[in-house]
Amino acid sequence: MLITASTRDIKLVAVGNSRGVRLPRELLRKYGISDALVLEELPEGILLRGTSSPKLSLEQTFADMAAAQEDWADWDGVADDGLATLKW
Repeated sequence: MLITASTRDIKLVAVGNSRGVRLPRELLRKYGISDALVLEELPEGILLRGTSSPKLSLEQTFADMAAAQEDWADWDGVADDGLATLKW
């Protein structure tokens, strides 16, 4: 799966003694954001995301897995390594 990032310049707006950002309506709709965001501080910068991520359908999940074309050849050896017999 190829993930691309896009950037936009947005201005900070005064909100009392703080600053805020205005997010375009099409982005809010695209990411299902209505009333709240999660702000994550990362070494690379600030990440804003919706409080809940939309769940993929099984069809979309399978399509994404097929498109990834991962090699599962080493999976066959898992049963032989003893992990499958562990009792929790």
